[in-house]
Amino acid sequence: MPRKPRPSAPAVAPQLTHLDARGQARMVEVGAKPETQRSATARGEVRMAPATARLIGAGKLPKGDVLAVARLAGLQAVKHTHTLIPLCHPLRISGVDVDITIGRDRARIVATVRAFDRTGVEMEALTAVTVAALALYDMAKAVDRGMVIGPVELVEKRGGRSGTWLRTRTT
Repeated sequence: MPRKPRPSAPAVAPQLTHLDARGQARMVEVGAKPETQRSATARGEVRMAPATARLIGAGKLPKGDVLAVARLAGLQAVKHTHTLIPLCHPLRISGVDVDITIGRDRARIVATVRAFDRTGVEMEALTAVTVAALALYDMAKAVDRGMVIGPVELVEKRGGRSGTWLRTRTT
């Protein structure tokens, strides 16, 4: 029987697993956990002047194809999450999708990461969105230094002992 999605805010605060008995940071032991299919989706945006969005959409920025570079940056970031976030485990990633769409005054970034492993891929999805946004900013900053990145948020996670979690509200 499938589990019901969990609400975005639990009724009781969970215990922090990355702290030992003395309150010091530690990497969680996952060796005894079963390997399962896991996925996570995150999203974010880069707000910008409408003229910047038009230039990006038309592929007219001097540095080249902004969307292709940002998408590749997001894909590459997933593979390096464990080197960027100190307590993340290296994972066997089985698939990554990074989609970027340009609206009137913003780029919307959605990343989905999949793995068959002992721990989740939420941090990898969030890292993909964040690094894609930073790459987009870098590619377009010559024409618009006023761009704003965010919010970046987890949309859903599936798999593992805690099952499915779905965002019930947006920021």
